[in-house]
Amino acid sequence: MNVLTSITVLGFLIFFHEMGHFLAAILQGIYVDGFSIGFGPAIIQKKYKDITYSFRAFPLGGFVSFPDEEVNNIDPKDPNLLKNRPIFQRVIVISAGVLANLILAYTILVINVTSIGIPFEPEPGILVLATQPEKAAAISGLKPGDKILKIENNILGVGDEAVSNLVKKIQTSSEKQILIKVERDGAFKELTLIPKNVDGKGTIGAQLQPNIRKETKKTKNVYELFEYTNKEFSSLLVKTIQGYKGLITNFSSTAQQLSGPVKIVEIGAQLSEQGGNGILLFAALISINLAVLNSLPLPLLDGGQLVFTLIEGFRGKPVPVKVQMAVTQSSFFLLVGLSVLLIIRDTSQLLIVQRLLNQ
Repeated sequence: MNVLTSITVLGFLIFFHEMGHFLAAILQGIYVDGFSIGFGPAIIQKKYKDITYSFRAFPLGGFVSFPDEEVNNIDPKDPNLLKNRPIFQRVIVISAGVLANLILAYTILVINVTSIGIPFEPEPGILVLATQPEKAAAISGLKPGDKILKIENNILGVGDEAVSNLVKKIQTSSEKQILIKVERDGAFKELTLIPKNVDGKGTIGAQLQPNIRKETKKTKNVYELFEYTNKEFSSLLVKTIQGYKGLITNFSSTAQQLSGPVKIVEIGAQLSEQGGNGILLFAALISINLAVLNSLPLPLLDGGQLVFTLIEGFRGKPVPVKVQMAVTQSSFFLLVGLSVLLIIRDTSQLLIVQRLLNQ
């Protein structure tokens, strides 16, 4: 049921994205002849007012199609053909899917904040969520639930800054002793960490987070509601952009963290176990990812079509068809190849985990 829920959420987000393109065209009086969720052979298909609506076999995408004047016997100079519209109107149609996903993600976050509230301000220190057996943190005596308050008699501070300060100290102290002060069940202890050297950086094998209470509080007013939502939305958007940027600047490292369709569905299934709020969070995260992904300057994506359109605006004439076809074909093989690799990798990892659980 959880897997079905995550697939349904994915389908809804794709539908919303394509609906953005569809409405942007229809509301400007631009001809549209198809609206599809998925690729491949049509499972359900219905034609209404010269537009064919379809649901296809592979629901991992979708498209809005525009009529070909030769096939549909339309005057090539008809002003309602997309290619004959001014550049800014075409830019609106191309960008509408990305904008739709961003608006949807923001709306979902508003609903989520309204329903569950916002966290209290972080308290001093860093909370240890988990430690890995036989790693530096566990060897030193750190346990889940501990609060790290000081490092080398220096107060760490609060929030993300505190975590960042500790991580930097650990990374630069490979195989060196670090004295920390922790609070455990109201008592204070001093422990000695010796970070292990991994690829030239110190690691301790612990999951850390700012010291934040589990409880939440209701927002005081509309201003606080939107202030917190803006912060959360901006943070998710920036982190997503940085993740995709890492594919270019540090591919080997980032690719290990990249998730394919199988992993995304698995994450959605896990979050859906948390109930409505988990599903909303999953929907917001994926909606932002869809927006950023489609903004990439690859011809098969909205970003690529936007680049071609803007170049046409500067040149005063379209990019040669041969050039468009060559770039489109290369990006097609890139995207398909990456998707296949991710599906194989994520499926293999799932099978390994299941095999271990069954032993």
